[in-house]
Amino acid sequence: MKHIITYIKPHKLSEVTLALHKIKDLTGISVLDIKGFGRIKTKDEPHRIVEDLVDFIPHVKIEIFCKDFLVEKIVNTIKTVAHTGLRGDGKIYITPVDDAVRISTGERGEAAI
Repeated sequence: MKHIITYIKPHKLSEVTLALHKIKDLTGISVLDIKGFGRIKTKDEPHRIVEDLVDFIPHVKIEIFCKDFLVEKIVNTIKTVAHTGLRGDGKIYITPVDDAVRISTGERGEAAI
């Protein structure tokens, strides 16, 4: 099992979600509105500090738990659809998952996702 964590631009969420819906055996996604900053800001974007806080940029975080065989299809879909060609398109992280438990039934492992 894998955990895919993706950060994308907010205006790409609908396109990415629609594309992910087409992946057979994908059990679901979680979406969070977040804000932050990367290591490089765009050339024309001012870097401001307001009342000791960095001026954060809005992004969307998508979390997906899936079976190993789906990872490449999910990653390629996100990478293709979220791409704009501009800086700050986002990131995709993939981590292993040791176990999962479905609270309602007690199922464990891949059966729980």
